[in-house]
Amino acid sequence: MDILGLVLVVGVAFGFAYTNGFHDSANAIATSVSTRALTPRAALMMAAVMNLAGAFLGTGVAQTVSKGIIEAPSGRQGMVVLWAALIGAITWNLVTWYFGLPSSSTHSLFGGMVGAALAGGTKVFWTGVWEKVVIPMITSPIVGLVLGFAMMVAIMWIFRRANPHRAKRDFRMAQTVSAAAMALGHGLQDSQKTMGVVVLALTISHHLTGSAIPFWVKTSTAVVLSLGTWAGGWRIMRTLGRKIIELDPPQGFAAESVAASILYITAYAYRVPVSTTHIITSAIMGVGATKRVRAVRWGVAKNIVIGWFLTMPAAGLVAALVYWISWAVVR
Repeated sequence: MDILGLVLVVGVAFGFAYTNGFHDSANAIATSVSTRALTPRAALMMAAVMNLAGAFLGTGVAQTVSKGIIEAPSGRQGMVVLWAALIGAITWNLVTWYFGLPSSSTHSLFGGMVGAALAGGTKVFWTGVWEKVVIPMITSPIVGLVLGFAMMVAIMWIFRRANPHRAKRDFRMAQTVSAAAMALGHGLQDSQKTMGVVVLALTISHHLTGSAIPFWVKTSTAVVLSLGTWAGGWRIMRTLGRKIIELDPPQGFAAESVAASILYITAYAYRVPVSTTHIITSAIMGVGATKRVRAVRWGVAKNIVIGWFLTMPAAGLVAALVYWISWAVVR
């Protein structure tokens, strides 16, 4: 049963990585597709490859996930906690994908972990949740909004005398690079969250000691995330690329460059998991506001932000219910 539990949890973790990939593929490519810098299929292929590469660039976020959020519960109960956490996260990913809502796979996972841990009587490191989850959840969209606005103002000033048509053509080409950087950052951040859960499962089952992440965990997680990205999240792509604001190539480049920079800084300098969804969405709002404040469809933005705040409690509630049902069956 213990081996079966481990296999089930690792399998569901890969399922979460797959939903993470197609749910968040829009984060990397929506702006490039909406400005016609890349065709949809070329953008998805590029994003899939860069997600795969990004998974091998660091491990700091994975260690935060595996050690900084909940205490590693022991035995069968620990597997049920992780199982329930992942089911809660996957459920919220699928619900928000269905409605085309760009929510955070990151915070659905953390909400699921906290909800399942509380239901199972497992210790939650509330300091870690506050410092590594809640504070970045609040501050990263603000930073993305402000930097997106500032980056776009700088571009408008630097290229104020440029030929508009030529500038748009050049920025459309530059977006190929910024979209790739965004996809690489997504792979760096989001693949490590699944790695952290798999490492936690291996630790609970006594198949792993120490903090090193096995190569097979890195590789398999990266491949599954990449396959999910290739599947594409077209519902969410339409929301990010069209419904918030109609982007032009300079705006798309500014939003992607800011979002990618934040992903790298938070992964390497602070080792905190942040939401690519929160960052790119807020950066799009920031660059859009430089045109005029009313150019941003704030009604759509409001619904997105409400979804952000619902993510952790909703995923946590589902995870708690799944834990109670599952534990009643297996104990």
